Amino acid sequence: MPELPEVETTVRALRQPLVGSTITDVRSDWPRQIVTPDLPELQARIYGQRIEAIDRRGKYLIFRLSGHETLIIHLKMSGHLAVVDKDAPASKHVHATFSLADGRELRFRDTRKFGRIYLVSDPTEIVGKLGPEPLSPEFTVDLLTRRIAGRKRVLKPLLLDQTVIAGIGNIYADEALFYAGLDPRRTADSLTPIEIARLHAAIQKVLKLGIAREGASIDQYVKPDGSKGDMQNAVAIFRRTGEPCYQCQTPIVRIVLGGRSTHFCPHCQQ
Repeated sequence: MPELPEVETTVRALRQPLVGSTITDVRSDWPRQIVTPDLPELQARIYGQRIEAIDRRGKYLIFRLSGHETLIIHLKMSGHLAVVDKDAPASKHVHATFSLADGRELRFRDTRKFGRIYLVSDPTEIVGKLGPEPLSPEFTVDLLTRRIAGRKRVLKPLLLDQTVIAGIGNIYADEALFYAGLDPRRTADSLTPIEIARLHAAIQKVLKLGIAREGASIDQYVKPDGSKGDMQNAVAIFRRTGEPCYQCQTPIVRIVLGGRSTHFCPHCQQ
């Protein structure tokens, strides 16, 4: 699933070709993809609206429109957005298409059909329950302490909880716990203040690295232009089961926590 760095990379790539463009239509062949409103109302409400800005909240793409409404897209497992000429060949996995006044299209390709589209007047209806942005100035060590201190939940699933911290998924949770030197099976209430500070620094480190490398093309993620990101070449432990840890040469271990594959170094993350 695209995580914060992959979604941020997508947002940055879409701003130049889309901001200032006017939407004239939307088509979809997968009704479940459009959560609210239904397709006919979405078509009526979005017609003629200009894209004023594109931002990100957690793993959601936020398109701010001229009609004081907000188009929100979640890529989920396999979603991909690209701006192309209307005559460009379309993949069979493109299930939603936004027509633009200048003859181009914003196409939402989604092989597994888990992606979702929303059009709302108040974006907090969709993203209001998300936790803080981990790269924002407000995300301090003190804030992280308040979010997790005293909780008895296991660290790895806790980091994946979007109501606790927005944007972290499987890849960057594993990487952050490695750089923080924390066993993913620890519980939050067992962390010392120094360990929380290390976790805070590690979260920001791996997310910034992921953005700098334009995301991890480990599964289906590619950038809007179709090229791969490079974070997969910089991971310390994710999907390196049995390979030697770069720091201590101990083989990387894979376990399952909360139903998710989890990788760690048993020596560096005691």
